[in-house]
Amino acid sequence: MIYLKTHEEIELLRENNLLVSATLAELAKHIKPGVTTLELDKIAEDFIRSHGAVPSFLGYNGFPNTLCMSVNEQVVHGIPSSKTVLKEGDILSVDCGTFMKGFCGDSAYTFAVGEIAPEAESLLRVTKEALYKGVAQAKPGNRVGDVGNAVQEHAEKHGYSVVREMVGHGLGRKMHEDPQVPNYGARGRGPLLKAGMVICIEPMINMGKRDIVFERDGWTVRTRDRKPAAHFEFAVAITENGPDVLTDFGIIEKAINN
Repeated sequence: MIYLKTHEEIELLRENNLLVSATLAELAKHIKPGVTTLELDKIAEDFIRSHGAVPSFLGYNGFPNTLCMSVNEQVVHGIPSSKTVLKEGDILSVDCGTFMKGFCGDSAYTFAVGEIAPEAESLLRVTKEALYKGVAQAKPGNRVGDVGNAVQEHAEKHGYSVVREMVGHGLGRKMHEDPQVPNYGARGRGPLLKAGMVICIEPMINMGKRDIVFERDGWTVRTRDRKPAAHFEFAVAITENGPDVLTDFGIIEKAINN
């Protein structure tokens, strides 16, 4: 069932998603060669709790940590570890969630670790562009397929592939609500977008082929061909005036550039 949110509920969702953005911005200060993903996870948990929220990923279906941290060929759901030490040239996808005042926040950003190869820079740029292309279609009267088609068309135009098995979703009192929001599809197909809906649009784009495999830990998803993948995610409210992005990449990018 798709739940339409009131203005007050959307503002509570915005508050959560701005906290997620602030958490990712705090992490940006610490993402560098030599740091472990478990160290970053601890920073994020402390930051979230110090702002009156709890990490919504921690314990979700048994997930053991605050963040999903996926390095290079890992697409999503990587488990932070003291054994995963970041090195120059890596790309790191960080997916973060909060729960506060009865609502959730959920966003992801892929970071460069030091200087990265031009091919990786291009992957990150195009994936982020694909996200904005999808957001532009998130308006009343359009359908979920319009969002997915915009993402898919932009990614494939640049020679990349779109993961099919993992998709975006509705967001509200629960982290995963209806509708599912694939990053591919046909225009004019899928659930109708209405004012009051809040969805997470989250392109997961592979440099190589779209095929994925699950690692033995039961969580980590990686590309089958072991080529890099990127992941960016916005929470977006559908309003009569068009898409209202509840996430703020601006503060993340300011932290990266400082």
